[in-house]
Amino acid sequence: MSVVIGIAGGSGSGKTTVQRCILERFGPDHIALLDHDAYYRDLSHLPLEDRARFNFDHPGALETGLMVHQLDDLLAGAPIDKPTYDFTEHRRREETVQVPPRPVVMVEGILVLAEPELRARMDIKLYVDAAADVRLMRRIERDIADRGRTLESVLAQYRRTVRPMHLEFVEPSKRHADVIIPRGGKNQVAIDMVLARVQSLLAVDAQAPLHA
Repeated sequence: MSVVIGIAGGSGSGKTTVQRCILERFGPDHIALLDHDAYYRDLSHLPLEDRARFNFDHPGALETGLMVHQLDDLLAGAPIDKPTYDFTEHRRREETVQVPPRPVVMVEGILVLAEPELRARMDIKLYVDAAADVRLMRRIERDIADRGRTLESVLAQYRRTVRPMHLEFVEPSKRHADVIIPRGGKNQVAIDMVLARVQSLLAVDAQAPLHA
């Protein structure tokens, strides 16, 4: 039986840093990662300019049903073919990534705590918090460096969809969290508590067959 960890928080909040801490503690052979970003709907049927104006921060932009189905497969002990997404062309790639079942499954994304079906499968629900200006600066740096965006396009998207959707969907999902981690990956005390909890759940699962 796998331990499912949900990691949510605004774009640029530090989710990846928290995720990395868990990965370093338990090792890649014990972790399966399901990142919500991989499940964006394919927009290849739209002209490129229309794809760029799409609201990627609304829950409807993601094929969460497929993610839930693949999470269930992992929990049942079956490998999955996780989709991949091209954030430059705004379309789903043909190639997939095979993810084998692991003792720990991390379900990560800005909206994962806003989705009831995902929450229902989580053993630990984390919300990584950071100030809005810090999140915006990190998003600007990422989108320019990794996704070929201009500063103007990043700011326009932030005003048009990122900030409104954060206030409507992401921030309210904080109430579903078991642990809120302020200051993102810099909060070592909170991260250590999460790691200890994961370790205890894994220990319980390891002992379960002895009592069957």
